[in-house]
Amino acid sequence: MRLVRLRILAILAVLIIAGVGAWQLLPSDEVSDDAITVGTSDEVTSLDPAGAYDAGSWAIYSNLYQSLMTFKSGAIVPEPDAAESCGFVGQKLQTYQCRLRDDLTFANGREVTATDVKYSFDRMLKIRTDVGPSVLFPSLDTVVAEGRTVTFNLTARDATFPQKLATGAGSIVDPTQYPKDELRTGDQVDGSGPYTLKSYEPGVRAELVPNPAYKGALKQTGVAVDIRYFDGSDQLRAAWKTGDVDVAHRQLPPEDLAGLDVASTRQRVTEADSAEIRNLVFNVRDGSALSDKRVRQAVGWIIDRGPLVTDVYKSTVEPLYSLIPQGYIGHSTPFFDSYPEPDPKRARALMEEAGVQIPLPITFAHRDEDANKQESTELVRQLEDSGLFEVTEKAVEWQAFQKEYAAGAYDAYTVGWLPDYPDPDTFSQPLVGRDSSLHNGYTSKKMDSLISATQQYSDRSRTSGDFKKLQELVGEDVPLIPLWQKKDYVVSTAGVAGSQYLSDGTGIWRLWELSWI
Repeated sequence: MRLVRLRILAILAVLIIAGVGAWQLLPSDEVSDDAITVGTSDEVTSLDPAGAYDAGSWAIYSNLYQSLMTFKSGAIVPEPDAAESCGFVGQKLQTYQCRLRDDLTFANGREVTATDVKYSFDRMLKIRTDVGPSVLFPSLDTVVAEGRTVTFNLTARDATFPQKLATGAGSIVDPTQYPKDELRTGDQVDGSGPYTLKSYEPGVRAELVPNPAYKGALKQTGVAVDIRYFDGSDQLRAAWKTGDVDVAHRQLPPEDLAGLDVASTRQRVTEADSAEIRNLVFNVRDGSALSDKRVRQAVGWIIDRGPLVTDVYKSTVEPLYSLIPQGYIGHSTPFFDSYPEPDPKRARALMEEAGVQIPLPITFAHRDEDANKQESTELVRQLEDSGLFEVTEKAVEWQAFQKEYAAGAYDAYTVGWLPDYPDPDTFSQPLVGRDSSLHNGYTSKKMDSLISATQQYSDRSRTSGDFKKLQELVGEDVPLIPLWQKKDYVVSTAGVAGSQYLSDGTGIWRLWELSWI
């Protein structure tokens, strides 16, 4: 996540144009008791925070669970939530200590203790699912609970550790409800966040109601929220147009986002700078058609981001030429510097040098979702039009897709990424570090050394040089190819307040900010 404050641009000029007075932005005496309905095409992989590391799951975690630390909208420094105070012990950045609040309870009434915090981290690291968040804590050695104090002992310096605690990976669970050695099954949640889960139907609906027992960084919780999950962007668009949802977020189809009418009095549009990115990821394991980096470099000479930006995404995204997106410290453009424009001749020379079959048969997979299909069609066209690749394309249901790419089932696949915390480390260690969340088999001692170097400094401005070297190495080894970076859009009806604070382009979904006008 960028080390500059994320700029939130709420497009509210329509209210002035329509002559609506400022009094209409304040709740009236007859505020509706109805739940606000929020629509999304994201999916929830698991309600258990030890079992998922994706945008849809983490969005709901930030409302149902509590972490020791949290980020307020647009903030770059976390603040205590379940903790009353946190900080490093000494100057080595290898011991981090938090003192738990003394008034915390889970929504079921059970007291939250320091032992519960230790249990939550220990089980997450022990379960270590392929699609879980344990990848965020490669240096976490032991967690010690003593009274109300929790101590995290690290094997290496990590200045970003407080920010990682503020993510969904730091969710605190009730040990009496969450098994030690396996994920919890069923549709129940026991957390201490600002909401409780009233009901849940996987892939369809989640009903959230404010948690009266919540204590933490928030001064007040919001109103009841009804989350509706849609099978793709087209279904979300249909629900928005028919008025079945009050708020639409992630993702309306690109043509709808591009054509949003900010002058309409029927809706509010919030456009936020975001660091959501998409990468074309390569399976670099031995035996994969793309194990030779010269073949991956050849793909770098083929990919043309222009049609993706203009034709597929209707200019709602910008081309991305680096692992670390624009707006973040250390951002550079190695994929533009090394592959400034498509050049099939150079691509062919690299593949001939590698001695591979031409055209080379590869399997390419993506999530079975509307926008992904259009993007993938364009990528397949580019690869096959070069005459260098013969592509077998697979559209796969989201949960199966995650498990299969983790198992090495595909030669190439596209994966989106949202920052977890406001530091470029969120794009490096989880994506190209050892045991990365992309599960593409990429390992590099030089890369791990550079990642370690970037985690040495609490003054993050000192990391710029190492991050640039890290990005250059990605451009050389090509474990992935960055495709685009997009903005974040939230659309709500005129009767909903607070939608401009729902998202700041990170994985946190602040449902508590929503209310009726």
